[in-house]
Amino acid sequence: MQRRLASYTLILGIACLLTACGFQLRGTGADLPESWKHMYMVTGNPNGEFSQAVRSVFTTNGIVWTDKSDTSYSFILGPERFNQANLSLNNEARVSQYELTLQTTFSVRDPSGAEVMPDTTATVLRQMENDPRNALGMGEELRILRAEMNTELAQQIIRRIGFFSTSKP
Repeated sequence: MQRRLASYTLILGIACLLTACGFQLRGTGADLPESWKHMYMVTGNPNGEFSQAVRSVFTTNGIVWTDKSDTSYSFILGPERFNQANLSLNNEARVSQYELTLQTTFSVRDPSGAEVMPDTTATVLRQMENDPRNALGMGEELRILRAEMNTELAQQIIRRIGFFSTSKP
């Protein structure tokens, strides 16, 4: 009984310390003004994995995708650029780590085509260990990491748009 009371007291103390210092979870994205919640996506690859991740993250954050004629803003999404570079070598001069980079540019325009948010570049970096004896597993790990990077980059984009939309008069 004494141990349980000590555990509850410790948990309560940690929770109080975290709230006192201003800690809070990041959440899913951005709180956009109502006028920014109707968008039309312009992209070269509307059915690609990255475009689908962006569409999903934006929808989760309250964006309603509309036709070009019914939109408040057009979201222009450039192509994603994925790069895999050697980061380090092991004692056999084989790659032991890769650096993965996913990058894209995006902008927002109003219905008349005027630029509201200029071209902005968003980047996500990850590191991946390499095991040359497990080529099949490495391929699957790369696929999973790339999907995570797509979602993380989409979340970064919505947060930037959210910040931009609330900081504009």
